[in-house]
Amino acid sequence: MKFTTEVEINLPREKVVELFDSPDNMPKWQTGLLSFEHVSGEAGQLGAKSKLKYKMGKREIKMIETITHRKLPDEFFGTYETKGVWNEVKNFFSETGPSKTNWRLETEFRCSGLMKLMVAFAPGIFKKQTLKDMINFKAFAENEKQVK
Repeated sequence: MKFTTEVEINLPREKVVELFDSPDNMPKWQTGLLSFEHVSGEAGQLGAKSKLKYKMGKREIKMIETITHRKLPDEFFGTYETKGVWNEVKNFFSETGPSKTNWRLETEFRCSGLMKLMVAFAPGIFKKQTLKDMINFKAFAENEKQVK
């Protein structure tokens, strides 16, 4: 399953990218993120791996992030893997004005087992959650509003 989402953020691109590129900010806008731990490679750089732990409903999900492409301030790509799910995320940041930034996200999910059924029967859940996190980031970046 592939989809694209985007939001416009009322800040200059360099500020948006600075906030986006800081792992310390991730819990402030990513729903359910419990922890982010660097595992290998140079932190934040191409090839680096990190372990993320999320609370989703009553379950805790652990996944591995691998940075696959980094050309900030324009682009940042990564893969996110957990049991039954491989997810590729491509972030694109473009200036749409002196204090406006368009953040476009191209996402691909490949699933197996039970997750494959979930994608088949409820694909909108994935897009809705992705857009929610993007809107949370926008609120955090523009107004320092943090998710609970």
